Amino acid sequence: MDIAMAVVNTFERCHNSGDADFEKKDSIVPWKLACLHRAFTEGDVHGKLLVDIGSGPTLYQVLSGCEIFCQVVLTDFLEVNRQALRRWLQDENGCGLDWTPYLQHVCKLEGRRPTAWTEKAAKLRKVITDVLPVDVHRPHPLDPEALPPSGADCLVSCFCLESVSPDLATFTKALGHIQKLLRPGGHLMLIGALGESYYFGGPGVKISVVPLNEAQVCSSLKESGFTLIRLEVYTLPDDMRVGLDDVTGVFFAKARKESD
Repeated sequence: MDIAMAVVNTFERCHNSGDADFEKKDSIVPWKLACLHRAFTEGDVHGKLLVDIGSGPTLYQVLSGCEIFCQVVLTDFLEVNRQALRRWLQDENGCGLDWTPYLQHVCKLEGRRPTAWTEKAAKLRKVITDVLPVDVHRPHPLDPEALPPSGADCLVSCFCLESVSPDLATFTKALGHIQKLLRPGGHLMLIGALGESYYFGGPGVKISVVPLNEAQVCSSLKESGFTLIRLEVYTLPDDMRVGLDDVTGVFFAKARKESD
């Protein structure tokens, strides 16, 4: 199994496990969706263009943002992940990932009937205008022609930067790279793992990553030109520690790029 397919398979195992339990109030998925919903609906986030950095084969991270922005761009380093996203966008059979419960849950957060999820899915397919390659370790992570000269109005990135960074310096540098994609005064919604030193991308594929703590996240954001608005932390319960990694918690950060 190559690394790309291992990443997809790891997500699919988590996606179809207790990780996606919407009935448990302390489950991580409702927590992430609630954080994103609040952040996008507080009235300070606006504009035209939302860019998701390191989408993987997932869509949950833009389900709230698609109601605020008329243009959404997804990105990932791996072509296999970009293909999975395109299959969903084109409504092809064999996508393999059912986003219906996620769509239904976000509709409930928005005060809409759960059956409105089909309308949200249709809107998502309409506003997502591209799926692009990205490399957060490059000074310019996207093709120079991918975004308008002014930059994106908002960035969202979930479990990307720390999962591809072997140390804190690399994580901070990657934050600085994606900061260049954002207009001055634009917002960043960042979700990531705390205390994680490794994860298994597949059988026998152990990947080392930077074990972040809250103070390091705050310091890296400041060093990269962001003003922190809010940091929230989810502590992983014992029944969710299934041996695929050694993560102890998850952070959500809402930040704003400092004006020039």
